[in-house]
Amino acid sequence: MTAANVLSDLGSMLLSGSVEVVDCTGTLGPDTPLLKLPPDFAKNTPQIEIHKISEYDEDGPFFAWNWMVLGEHSGTHFDAPHHWITGKDYEDGYTDSLNIQRVVAPVNVIDCSKESAADADFLLTPEHVKAWEAEHGEIGAGEWVVMRTDWDKRAHDENLFLNADENGPHSPGPTPECVEYLLSKKIVGWGSQCIGTDAGCAGGMEPPYPAHNFLHRDNCFGLASLANLDKLPAKGAILIAAPLKIQRGTGSPIRALALVPKG
Repeated sequence: MTAANVLSDLGSMLLSGSVEVVDCTGTLGPDTPLLKLPPDFAKNTPQIEIHKISEYDEDGPFFAWNWMVLGEHSGTHFDAPHHWITGKDYEDGYTDSLNIQRVVAPVNVIDCSKESAADADFLLTPEHVKAWEAEHGEIGAGEWVVMRTDWDKRAHDENLFLNADENGPHSPGPTPECVEYLLSKKIVGWGSQCIGTDAGCAGGMEPPYPAHNFLHRDNCFGLASLANLDKLPAKGAILIAAPLKIQRGTGSPIRALALVPKG
C-alpha cells in the first residue's frame, strides 16, 4: 500500500466517521487554570484576558474579533526545548524552528486514573511503564507518551486543579527515573493532564522538575493540561500537537487533536 493510498483511505475514514477526531484540549479563557509559582522563585504568567475589538457594531459593522493577553504556557499547551535551561542551546528548539514532522505521531496512553484518584501525589515509575508495555506493547521511537489521570475533570476550578496547600501543589506525574526510561525509548515527547509536565512535588526531586529538565535536555517536547484522554485507546491513536509558529517561541497554547479508530 502506498502513502497516497493510506492518505486517501484516511480521508474517507474521517469523512465516514470511522476515524474520530477527539479534542484533547481544554477551553482557553479568563477562568483557565494557570501555574502559580512562589514569588521568590519566578515571575508568573499574567491572567488570560479576552477583549472585544468589534462585534457587528460601530467599531466593525460586518465582523467580530478580539484581542488577547496570553502567556505562551497557558491552558493546554506545548513546551518547546528552549523553555528550559537544559534545552537552551538547540537552534531547532523554538516553536518556529522545530521539525514540525515530529509533532504528529502515534500516542501511548498510560492510564493512571484510578491511582491518581486514590492518591493526588501518585508517581509513575519505570516499573509501571514496563508493566503497561507488557500488556499493550512496546513504546516506539518518535511516539508520544501521555499520562491519563482524568485531572481535566478538575479544570473548572483553579484551586481544585492546582490542588495546593501549605506544603505545595499535589498532582500526579513521573519520577526522574520514569522520564529517563521513556527517553531511552527515543520518544518525541511526554504529556500530562495536570498544569505542567511534572508532578506537583517535582520541585523537591533530584533533579528538580525532571520532566522539564530531561525532556528539553534531549530536544524533546512537553504537553500540559491535556483533556479527554479517557476517550483514547492505550495504543492505536495518532496525536496532533502543533504549537503556533511564534518567533523564537518557548511554547504555545495548542488545539491538541487525536485521530481515534472507531469500532
